[in-house]
Amino acid sequence: MENILVVENLKKYFPIKGGGAVKAVDGVSFSIRRGTAMGLVGESGCGKTTTGRMILRLSGEKTGGNVVFNGREIYSLSKSQLRHLRPKMQIIYQDPFSSLSPRMPVGEIITEAVREHKLVEKRALDGYIDTIMERCGLQPFHKNRYPHEFSGGQRQRICIARALALKPEFIVCDEPVSALDVSVQAQIINLLKELQRQENLTYLFISHDLSVVEHITDTVGVMYLGSLVEYAPTQKLFAKPLHPYTKALFSAIPIPDPAHKMQRVVLQGSLPSPADPPSGCKFHTRCPHAMDVCTQNHPAWLEVEPGHFCACHLYCK
Repeated sequence: MENILVVENLKKYFPIKGGGAVKAVDGVSFSIRRGTAMGLVGESGCGKTTTGRMILRLSGEKTGGNVVFNGREIYSLSKSQLRHLRPKMQIIYQDPFSSLSPRMPVGEIITEAVREHKLVEKRALDGYIDTIMERCGLQPFHKNRYPHEFSGGQRQRICIARALALKPEFIVCDEPVSALDVSVQAQIINLLKELQRQENLTYLFISHDLSVVEHITDTVGVMYLGSLVEYAPTQKLFAKPLHPYTKALFSAIPIPDPAHKMQRVVLQGSLPSPADPPSGCKFHTRCPHAMDVCTQNHPAWLEVEPGHFCACHLYCK
């Protein structure tokens, strides 16, 4: 099966007291090929993390759409079927410290789920955990230490080891390097790429850092206010962004050349509320190219170039 994950028109609305709903994820569709990494980028509050959590069925029931993993719709699975599937789908959180129990030694943190799912025989468990830790840049003697005794980079390695120990096929990386120093970021990114090559892992890489996304991903989806506005292979998207929002995002990427004059696209206004999104194209209130049709009609999701999709009236014929 070529696509390990297919997301179709996924929606997640959170009801508001007194009526209405926050449309955190509003009709998102994409697929990820096995063994590749897809980036998901956009402003804070655009729905990236909620999308990742919905794919793993960690945020309650969906409002609409489908999430198909290895040919199975995960929201149709029973509790026992979902429990059997859990080890195959893992997550690495943004803040490694808050995602690790302060009362458990590192060895137990990594071992707990492996033991619970009976993935390794009891007599081989210690050796298996030692091997996983070494592959993630940790030493076996670290097993008896607690999370507060480690640096930020080491704590993120513990989180990666915890996910890898379950022999996953797919990992949601929710801004896994944003809380780390730049030098440590490079080490973690290289570790993730090496593990992907060795284990044929598939990643959904959620991030604000576009330079990191460009380095680690094969495809990229750009989200705005709960919806995808553009999707393309990484090189194609960075070389030729189509949507005005994507162009504005990319214009903010710093270039390490003092002689280079940046052509920054500054968006007017603030991000609208997902509880009351604008009619028509959600981006029209901030778009420098907005037309009358943008205020009335939602743009179609079109394949403007082979493999390059965009939702913008500038490309609707």
